[in-house]
Amino acid sequence: MERALRVLIADDEPLARALLKEFLSSHPDVEICGEFENGFDAARAALALKPDIVLLDIEMPKLNGFEALELMDPQPAVIFTTAYDQYAVKAFAVHAVDYLLKPFDKGRFDEALKRAARTARSQDGPVVDAPAVAALARSPQKHLTRIAIKDGSQITILPSSRIDYIEAQDDYVRIVSGGKGHMKQQTLASLESALDPARFIRVHRSYIINVEKLTRLEPGTAILICGTEIPVSRAGASRLREILSGRR
Repeated sequence: MERALRVLIADDEPLARALLKEFLSSHPDVEICGEFENGFDAARAALALKPDIVLLDIEMPKLNGFEALELMDPQPAVIFTTAYDQYAVKAFAVHAVDYLLKPFDKGRFDEALKRAARTARSQDGPVVDAPAVAALARSPQKHLTRIAIKDGSQITILPSSRIDYIEAQDDYVRIVSGGKGHMKQQTLASLESALDPARFIRVHRSYIINVEKLTRLEPGTAILICGTEIPVSRAGASRLREILSGRR
């Protein structure tokens, strides 16, 4: 007999969570391992509980559904449950199993759960593109105001305003804030495109700096308030001078 699949529920609406639990009660092959009302708690719990399936709302406090999903490891089979139809394309872009638009009935839920169970039990397992999830986590036309970073079982939510600089390290970036470095699996280019270009400047092929943290610019070098010296290319120096002249 196959083991019961572990299901985690994340939705900020108590009635929505109650309905999901009611729908799940008729499925003896699954067990609810936790329910949470915000994305941060759901992501943190998923690291410990390792659910097979996650029923995930999108618009939630602290972290939205895409931000929470990016942090989950191993990646579960995901069914998005939301009242907003504009996220459907994004959801399937990150290989969600299904997208349930509220209000949905039990028949539609059972169909999605069956598909998720099949995905969870497959040898290959769910395939979620974490960098793609990171790129989709922010709303269109909005710059990134916070970055969610996972370090083992710890999750840090770092406001972008507190970033000193970002350094490319192979397939990762090292995000430095207050003298502490945080590693995140993401490319420097994708992070650059998400951050406010009036504040975060690519000064070198391997570095982005927060101009609010710049104390002075010397030939080939940017000196930050924290004392760190960052190499600056000619193109980077030109971009910096353009931004700084516009602030005078």
